[in-house]
Amino acid sequence: MTDLAPSPTRSVTTTTAPGPGWLLRLHRPALYIWLGAVAVLAVGLLWLGGPLTDASAAAWREYDKACNDGGSCRYDQDSIVRYKDVYAYTTGALTALPFVVAAWAGAALFGRELEHGTAQLAWTQSLSPTRWLATKLIVPAVLVTAGTALLVALHRVMWTAGDGRIDTADSWYADLTLHANGPTTVAFALTGLAGGALAGLLLRRTLPALALALGVVGAIRILADLAMPHLWPAVTQVSSLADGYRSSGLGVDSGLVTSTGAHIADPGCGPTAVLGGCAKVYSDLDATGFYTTYHPESHFWPLQLTTTALVLAVAAALVVAAFVLLRRSTATRTRVGSEAAV
Repeated sequence: MTDLAPSPTRSVTTTTAPGPGWLLRLHRPALYIWLGAVAVLAVGLLWLGGPLTDASAAAWREYDKACNDGGSCRYDQDSIVRYKDVYAYTTGALTALPFVVAAWAGAALFGRELEHGTAQLAWTQSLSPTRWLATKLIVPAVLVTAGTALLVALHRVMWTAGDGRIDTADSWYADLTLHANGPTTVAFALTGLAGGALAGLLLRRTLPALALALGVVGAIRILADLAMPHLWPAVTQVSSLADGYRSSGLGVDSGLVTSTGAHIADPGCGPTAVLGGCAKVYSDLDATGFYTTYHPESHFWPLQLTTTALVLAVAAALVVAAFVLLRRSTATRTRVGSEAAV
């Protein structure tokens, strides 16, 4: 088992603790890869929000004019498909960034260094375990926050440029778009870093720490999706039995409204204007209309900010757990080493 504390018999070779530059030198390839990935995605998002959006919007205007008016129905289909493909690639890549951060943090930043003894060597160079962990969290956190925030801002600008102009553009509440357009993605990335730290300190092996870090980010992402609709008061819209559901936004709940105002489950018959036989079904249930509880687009920022705060709180808890684990581990092993030396 790899020791988590420096041996008391080892000599200190320096008198001044090194600055954060040692971390950038040690993980220089990862730094270059991160900067390159951010640059490539940024260029892709700028291309998407400019020329590709304009070309796709023009193609949709051609389609609406030619195909809906009984014309020859010729339009630039390639521009529409190209926009859709690049949007899917860039949004998917931005969604995957927190998982990439988690995998790197768990495997390379913490797991491998503890497994191979690099961390223990650093602790003999006038770098305390606490400062070692703080530096390995703060420096990547700054880079991850800056890069991810830039890409989120560009994605938001790109999506806004196509909103209302491209018929097949994702709605604001589509799962990947909802997070890619807001700071929750930055919070997920920081959670990946914190989860990787805790996984590395807990398991001290590269691959197991990588797997655990990925699992932490995945679980937090799922739980955040489940919690988000309930973190801000939703609105409820009621429509007639003939009209069916009439709302557009992030759904929370839906069903039937009775004559007493109670909300009950919808048997799934459908609007009476389409299916006349549903009238008797609803009459037996004493239903007078449909209700939909949802979040309109005006709730985008309240939902984003409350969910981001929740995820950051989880990330902070993971960081605290990592420091507690490191302190207990090093204190225990230092005490054992001192007793052995005596």
